[in-house]
Formats: sequence, C-alpha cells, structure tokens
Amino acid sequence: MKKIIVVIAAAALVVLTTSMALITSRVPEEGPVKWLTLEEAMKKATTEKRPIFIDVYTDWCGWCKVMDRETFNDPLVAKLLNDKFYPVKFNAEQTADVTFKGHVFKFVPSGDRGYHQLAAALLNNQLSYPTVVFLNENFDMLQPLPGYRKAPEFHMMAQFIGEGHYKTEKWDEWQSHYKSPYGSQRNEP
Repeated sequence: MKKIIVVIAAAALVVLTTSMALITSRVPEEGPVKWLTLEEAMKKATTEKRPIFIDVYTDWCGWCKVMDRETFNDPLVAKLLNDKFYPVKFNAEQTADVTFKGHVFKFVPSGDRGYHQLAAALLNNQLSYPTVVFLNENFDMLQPLPGYRKAPEFHMMAQFIGEGHYKTEKWDEWQSHYKSPYGSQRNEP
C-alpha cells in the first residue's frame, strides 16, 4: 500500500512539474504587444535584423502586472515594440532550459522558488523585477533597466533604442530634442 502511495505521489509530482514548466514558458497572447519567446525572436532576427526587447518578469511580481496593464497595453508603446523590436516576455523563474548564444541556461532551485540562469545573466545578477533588457541586432546587451516605467517614459527609452539613435547620439543630447507623442507629459525618466 505504501508503494502505491509513493508511486502515485511521484507521478503527481512529475505531472505538476511538467505542467508548471509548460505554463511558465508560454508567451501571453493577450494585449496589443505581439510577444514572442526568445527562441522565436532570435529566429526572426536571422531574416530581418531588429533589436530584441525582453521583459523579465515573475508571476508574483505586482509591479510587473502593473507594467503589463498600464505600459505595455498603451497603444503607442505596443506599436513601437511591435514595429521596431522583437518583443519577448521572459519569466525569470521558468524551469525550461533556454539556449542563447550557444550556451544552455537552466533553472536554479533556490529558496522557495528559484531563478533562471538566463534571467541572472540578462540582469547582471541583480534579480529585480520588473526589469526590461534591450539587445542589439547581434543579440549583445545594450542595457538592462530595472523598475516600473510609465508609458511616456518607457516610450522615450524604447524609441531611443528602437530607432537606432543610441548609435549616433548620447542619451542626454537625444533626450533634449525628443518630441513626446504624449503631449505635455513629463519626458524625463
């Protein structure tokens, strides 16, 4: 009888673990941003070069949910992300292995949850959520930006990178002549 209970418990654990891996590696389909997995973005970037935008989040992060609702659902932000980037959602606690630039990154159990090695690499080992990461067309990191950003502030940063201004201008110089599509709302981060 004890063997049967142990076998059932083990089977349930395998099913639960597999289900959680599938759930955490899925890309949300709701909203105006056409989110991709990192693998999909990298594949698309081989035929049409664009920078990659990565939203590194966790399921328990309240500010991540606010940023989803208020920033990424903003029509101007969504258009910019869809037109100028390959936008990626990356769950920092997903358990599925991810291959990036020839290296396999894995989930690391730690404490009650754990973290994904790729999230740690993208965030320079500063696991803070939400953090957005910009990669150039060659998948090299340009900048991780931690913290919640309102739509006008985020739009300015994303436009600076998405339109390639970072290649020819310093941030302060570009910011001084940036024209916000949000009107008189404050532009400064």
